Amino acid sequence: QVQLLETGGGSVQPGGSLRLSCAASGKTFTINAMGWYRQAPGKERELVAGISSGGRADYAAFVEGRFTISRDNAKNMVYLQMNSLKPEDTAVYYCNAGFADYAGANESGFWGQGTQVTVSS
Repeated sequence: QVQLLETGGGSVQPGGSLRLSCAASGKTFTINAMGWYRQAPGKERELVAGISSGGRADYAAFVEGRFTISRDNAKNMVYLQMNSLKPEDTAVYYCNAGFADYAGANESGFWGQGTQVTVSS
């Protein structure tokens, strides 16, 4: 069993920044790729960014260079640095991890509880 705990969400103005963190615990040796999804009210869950066990990062098109995903395997942590935030980035952000080692393939894996990101004036 793997547990994921997200921190770092909050409310910011457009153009602001947030750094999300996800700590994995339990049987972390089963984890390969990790990633971040988000879900806004009334919308489908969507992949924001993923990172392989070797550090290969992939991003959704809407990221547009504004976000950076990184991981620290020694600490079992994954991060999402979000800059130049827009109102449309408002959503609950979820940490995701699993055995598959590529983004988008771990929806049946492990999930965090989510952290709210709100971008508004």
